[in-house]
Amino acid sequence: MLKTILGTVLAALTAAAFAQPYPSKPVHLLVAFPPGGPVDIIARLIAPKMSELLGQQIVVENKVGASGNVATAEVAKSAPDGYTLLTHSSAYAVNPTLFSNPGYDPIKDLLPIAVVAQQANIVLVNSSFPARTLDELKSALQKGKLAFASPGAGTTPHLTGENLFHLRWKTDATHVPFKGAGPAVTGLLSGEPPIGCMAGSGPMANIKAGKLRALAVSSAKRLPQLPDVPTLGELGYGGMEDYTWVGVFAPAGTPRDIAQKLNDAVLKSVRDAELRQRLDALAFDATAAPLAQTADYVRSEVTKWAQVVRETGAKAE
Repeated sequence: MLKTILGTVLAALTAAAFAQPYPSKPVHLLVAFPPGGPVDIIARLIAPKMSELLGQQIVVENKVGASGNVATAEVAKSAPDGYTLLTHSSAYAVNPTLFSNPGYDPIKDLLPIAVVAQQANIVLVNSSFPARTLDELKSALQKGKLAFASPGAGTTPHLTGENLFHLRWKTDATHVPFKGAGPAVTGLLSGEPPIGCMAGSGPMANIKAGKLRALAVSSAKRLPQLPDVPTLGELGYGGMEDYTWVGVFAPAGTPRDIAQKLNDAVLKSVRDAELRQRLDALAFDATAAPLAQTADYVRSEVTKWAQVVRETGAKAE
């Protein structure tokens, strides 16, 4: 009789535990790149607001390696319960073509929760570098072998650079991939290398301070933060409207209601007036959309960047 009662109580407690509304414990948000870059910035901007909306702490953890593939593969293999999430850049859509074995399938292994924000890529140089215009940079690259920095192989700044320097200009610029935007900015500030292509938030403070010089942006329109810097389209380079976006992903198989709750939390977070001001100051455009629209966009990006990788011949150094 006692065993029966104990068994009934245990079963009831177990059922109650499983019936707890999501989330009932902290959620871990893995960031695929180091501190200082757009992915880390977005994760740390939205985490407090999402924590407030979900009623549980969002624990942000940088998990760096292989241009984001390490964190992506880890989240892809995690339990699909909504407690382990990924924040990644548009490299998520690039890496499956760029790497022979990225460790994940971008369509089958993860579920896009939201593409939180995007920003243009910037072609820039160390302020001591003699080029003051994009044409002057082209001349410098055509005269001698120089190198350019990016936040890493497979990032869209890397491919914007490959497209411009190699495909369009036919120069022999050497790509120097860093482990994120923060380290790439440090390299540019030291002049090693003196040329770079990066998403806006990473170098923006140093551009404003005059330590780095922006020569062109990859957006459709000039950036309000850099009104004097022309777009690549203005300078005659059509078809180069490239953006670095930051998205949140969950393991495939995550229940629809949990995915919807997470998507709702992101959408509400980016509507917050204070957060929008901070995004604007860092040259981010909020792009969060419903789940179905997000999935369609990520699929289109995988297709787009696969073609760019093939056309440019970009390699994962």
